[in-house]
Amino acid sequence: MQVAGQPHRTIWVDDDGWSIGIIDQTLLPHAFETVLLQSVEQAATAISDMLVRGAPLIGATAAYGLCLAMREDPSDTNLQAASDQLMATRPTAVNLRWALDEMGQVLSPLAPADRAVAAYAKAANICDDDVEICRQIGEHGLELIKALAQNKPAGQPVNILTHCNAGWLATVDWGTATAPIYMAFEAGIDVHVWVDETRPRNQGAALTSWELGNHGVPHTLITDNAGGHLMQHGLVDMCIVGTDRTTYTGDVCNKIGTYLKALAAHDNNVPFYVALPSTTIDWTASDGLRDIPIEQRHGDEIGKVAGRTKDGEIVSVAISPDQTPIRNDAFDVTPARLVTGLVTERGIAQPNADSLRAMFPDLAG
Repeated sequence: MQVAGQPHRTIWVDDDGWSIGIIDQTLLPHAFETVLLQSVEQAATAISDMLVRGAPLIGATAAYGLCLAMREDPSDTNLQAASDQLMATRPTAVNLRWALDEMGQVLSPLAPADRAVAAYAKAANICDDDVEICRQIGEHGLELIKALAQNKPAGQPVNILTHCNAGWLATVDWGTATAPIYMAFEAGIDVHVWVDETRPRNQGAALTSWELGNHGVPHTLITDNAGGHLMQHGLVDMCIVGTDRTTYTGDVCNKIGTYLKALAAHDNNVPFYVALPSTTIDWTASDGLRDIPIEQRHGDEIGKVAGRTKDGEIVSVAISPDQTPIRNDAFDVTPARLVTGLVTERGIAQPNADSLRAMFPDLAG
């Protein structure tokens, strides 16, 4: 995707051949800065402090975190310790576990001396696969947008509402929920995106708006609570969101507030799609409310807001009384009954076990 007219990925191996470059997403949209990760500790911090975020990118960063660990100490003890350290960073995104399992299957049988080279090769493969998977998600989701466009009066765009950031910043490239939007835009389809601010952390306002703007896609920022109102007035043709973990029965865990969007969409007969790579399906989880751990994050994400002053300084300001208790659930679960379809790299699945198992028989076990 584009940054100031130049193609960019969210994670890469630096020119030195081993350091890992990332975009510090905590500074967006006010500053575009990159960071070099040179240890597993730095990779773990980048994930836990959300310099990188989004389930696929978390997995990719963890994979490269193991590369850094194996470069420093390729012993069995360190392989296990580094995996455990990375696994503890974010409990909800299942891609984290998947990526570490993939890396472990390659590295564990090898002699320690062979692990570093193999780790970098496997991590690069995980990243390249993610880009291709997201491209395929985009192609399948594009057909949904094309169908909506055919039924729109001339001169009216397809209005798409999304939540949080499931764009290329959440993956290695393309994004999940945004991949069909980018492809529709590049195909000349008139699209417009309603971007809700997505508190806490304002990842819609800060990240989705930034990347859509860099790519030239028409969009409008709205408050989190405006989505239902827009749907009531016929201003939303479809909703499409991402997910951090989806059960094999079709329950979807995503950024807090997704459930409310799905309820509003259901009440207004607006199709509600979830775009996801198969790596985000948890084949061990059948009940989203029971089986998916919900990350509890620091209250400062709600009680404070970051922004840029007129002087260009990026500051954090308090918006609630210091003594007010804060609960910060980072995710919620949208039941399968509210989901119109799951847009995957192999096609659009119905949100149920039979459909997902039929589409992914090699993964369902």
